[in-house]
Amino acid sequence: MKPITRIHSRTAVLADENIDTDRIIPARFLTTTSREGLGKVCFNDWRYLPDGRDNPDFPLNRPEARGCAILVAGRNFGCGSSREHAPWALLDYGIQAVLCSEIADIFRNNALKNGLLAIVLDEAEHRWLLEHPGIELSIDVAGQYVELPDGGRIGFALEPFARHCLLNGVDQLGYLLQHQAEIAAFARAHERRPETLGVHA
Repeated sequence: MKPITRIHSRTAVLADENIDTDRIIPARFLTTTSREGLGKVCFNDWRYLPDGRDNPDFPLNRPEARGCAILVAGRNFGCGSSREHAPWALLDYGIQAVLCSEIADIFRNNALKNGLLAIVLDEAEHRWLLEHPGIELSIDVAGQYVELPDGGRIGFALEPFARHCLLNGVDQLGYLLQHQAEIAAFARAHERRPETLGVHA
């Protein structure tokens, strides 16, 4: 993972509610363990027509949505079955942050663990962003706020551990490896404690 400190982009809007993980990436594409190339099948059954051409009715296929790294999604984004491929596909597609008033817990946890910023906003702020697609936003991870074009700010919450991992570009395994020396020292000290040897004072 790369450290994520600030994201600046125009917004793309998918206003549909209850976009589940199967809509983000259909189950038939879950056979790979590689993250690379999943962006091509992100929103596959919504994004393409049966003959393989781009679906002109899919909002992210519109010219104004091209290159947007911030997705404003309808309520209850990422519901459905748990699949780590969903954030992988969004990241490979070019989405770096998802803003919504409600994000499914399992999807949000998977997203944050993989470097996809999943931000929950209140209803009024979310509604305003849905109604103003294409605006430029800056997301400050350290400060935990979204900066609007007029300089106004919308605060958001991140779990301290998720925030640390995003800012330092580490996943859970990477975090543990950073503390390998301390873990080894604790293990050595624990092995010498009498109770671990079945000796009771």
